[in-house]
Amino acid sequence: MSNDYQFGLLYLVHLLVSADGVIDDNERTALQRIKKSEGISDEIFSKFEHDIKTRKERDIYQTGIARLNNCSDEEKLKAFVILYKMSEVDGRVHVKEVRLLLYSIKMAGIEFDDVVSAAAKVSAF
Repeated sequence: MSNDYQFGLLYLVHLLVSADGVIDDNERTALQRIKKSEGISDEIFSKFEHDIKTRKERDIYQTGIARLNNCSDEEKLKAFVILYKMSEVDGRVHVKEVRLLLYSIKMAGIEFDDVVSAAAKVSAF
């Protein structure tokens, strides 16, 4: 997977898990699983961690969407399936998570129904 995919995914995952104001242990564990399953290097993950501490939320979002829009439709769909599954990790889906998901999917030009269908075929984190 490309750097654009990995950074875009990480930025949007961060915004999703922090949307409800709390990042719990299940979400932290899921983030580590994503890092491993998507082959995200320690170097990229360190840059991501630096960026989320030094950038504003709006900039993180815009950069995340821009990076995902540089990806193939398959990569975009995969990223949104992961985001969809992440929204369920803490046991409750917050309204801000739903808004972020729906708006981001629209901005990336992906169909929500395609995300839901693909997510149904994937196990949770």
